[in-house]
Amino acid sequence: MGSKYTRRYTAEFKRDAVALVDSTGRTVTEVARKLGVSPESLSGWHKQAKADRGEGRPGELTTAEREELKRLRKQNAEQARTIEVLRKDAVFFAKESER
Repeated sequence: MGSKYTRRYTAEFKRDAVALVDSTGRTVTEVARKLGVSPESLSGWHKQAKADRGEGRPGELTTAEREELKRLRKQNAEQARTIEVLRKDAVFFAKESER
């Protein structure tokens, strides 16, 4: 059973771990074991680093694109809430003006 807390690693640690995979010719699993991180985590960091270098699979998002998508989704949700409030206000004021 895993911990309910996710361990956070610095960007520098992740970058160095990926560089070890790329420079040593060792597998992700071997490097992960040596560093004491899960192979799944290191595999994800390695995959994202490749995408950021333009070496990812077609359609795979870079970190910058992921951040922009997250920002745009948040902005879209805020705008949808604003539109809903304005729609309700318009209905309310239309009914008030009919009285």
